[in-house]
Amino acid sequence: MSANNSFARTIIVALAICLVCSVLVSGAAVILKDRQQTNAKLDKQKNILRAANLYQENMDVEGAFANIDRKFVDLETGEFIELENAESFNQRKAAKDPQTSIDIENDIAKIGRRSKVATVYLVRDGNGKAVKTIILPVHAKGLFSTLYGFLAIAADKQTVVGLKFYEQGETAGLGGEVENPSWLAKWPGKKVLNQQGEPILQLVKGGASGETEVDALSGATWTTAGVQNMLNYWLSENGFGPFLSRLDVNKGEA
Repeated sequence: MSANNSFARTIIVALAICLVCSVLVSGAAVILKDRQQTNAKLDKQKNILRAANLYQENMDVEGAFANIDRKFVDLETGEFIELENAESFNQRKAAKDPQTSIDIENDIAKIGRRSKVATVYLVRDGNGKAVKTIILPVHAKGLFSTLYGFLAIAADKQTVVGLKFYEQGETAGLGGEVENPSWLAKWPGKKVLNQQGEPILQLVKGGASGETEVDALSGATWTTAGVQNMLNYWLSENGFGPFLSRLDVNKGEA
C-alpha cells in the first residue's frame, strides 16, 4: 500500500470518528436539554427560597414554591404588568436588548443597562392575600465579576429577611465570601430602607453595630463596595423604589 493511500485512509478514519462523536454529543445535548432546563429552574427556586429563609434540606422545592407568586413589574411606574412571553421571559437577556432595556445614566451598580421589566416574587400568608415577604432580583459589579442574587424584604418594606447570591466570580476566601452562610446570616433583621423608602443599610469595617449596619467583607473592599452599590441602586427610585412604594402588602397589589 502506498504512503498516499495510507495517509488518505487515516484522514478518512479520523473524519469518521469526529463525525460520530459530534453526532453523539449533539444527540446527548438534545436528549438532556429538558433535564438541564428543569435542573436550572429547580436551582433558581432553591435560591429564592433560601433568600426568603424558607429552604430546608430534602424539602419538596416545587411544592414550597407553589406558594410563591411570580409577578412582572414595570420598573419605571412600579406597576404589575402582564407579559405575553411570561414563561420564556429572561430578565438578563432583556437587559442586553435595546428594545427591552434602558441605558443607565447614574450607573452606581456598574451594570450598564437594565431591563425595563423585572420579575419579583411574593410570599403570601395562609389566606393567599397579604404579602409576607418580597423577593427582588439584584445584581451589581464586584471586583472581577457581576454579583447576581436575591434580596428578600419583609412586609414592612424595610427589614431584610435574607440575602442569597447565586452567581459570582470573586476571589475565593475574599470577595467570594459573599456566598458564605456565616456572613449572610448577619443580614436578617437589618433595616435596609427607612420609612421614606430610602436605602439606609451600610456595610462597615471594624464591626457593625445597630440595625442599619452589616460587617464588610474582610479584605474585599471592591466586592463590598459592589454589594453596597447594589443595594443603593436597586432599592432607589431607579430600581425597585417605585414598586415598593406602590405595593399594598395587605392586598398584594401594586
